[in-house]
Amino acid sequence: MANQEKVEQAVYQLLEALGENPEREGLLDTPKRVAKMYAEMFSGLNEDPKDQFTAVFSEVHDEVVLVKDIPFYSMCEHHMMPFYGKAYIAYIPDGKVVGLSKLARTVEVYARRPQIQERLTVQIADALERALSPKGIMVMLEAEHTCMTMRGVKKPGSKTITTVTRGAFKEDKELQKMFLSMVGK
Repeated sequence: MANQEKVEQAVYQLLEALGENPEREGLLDTPKRVAKMYAEMFSGLNEDPKDQFTAVFSEVHDEVVLVKDIPFYSMCEHHMMPFYGKAYIAYIPDGKVVGLSKLARTVEVYARRPQIQERLTVQIADALERALSPKGIMVMLEAEHTCMTMRGVKKPGSKTITTVTRGAFKEDKELQKMFLSMVGK
């Protein structure tokens, strides 16, 4: 659990270091608000993603299961600026399926940590692999990074796509094409 008071002090000191007056009316509660925001943004640090896989069921199904357009918001660990987008998760069951909301919750847990998109993509695939041992997995994240749009190269609208393929999805290019077709890419 984050130390609320330390975060508030750090924000107060940051405002001072930037040449602002943290005691002026508009900034009086800013350290508290920012500390509360960070507690929410980084709540995934206090959660174990395996706890999301509580609804696993035995089921004979050997075709693709896909959940698409899962919105996520995360914080880039390099600049502490947000990146956000959509996750697409597919798997081919091997005797076990999971409640579909659990996939979205897994994305949420990992996204609510200081992150990079590449790691986030792998962590989601790893969690699914540990929980279900499916015949195949494909995870794709598409995100816009404010560290690229608001600063640096300043290219709003630029999207970054990362993928992870495992098992049947790694071996079968037609399966990858089917996934991309299903998600509209």
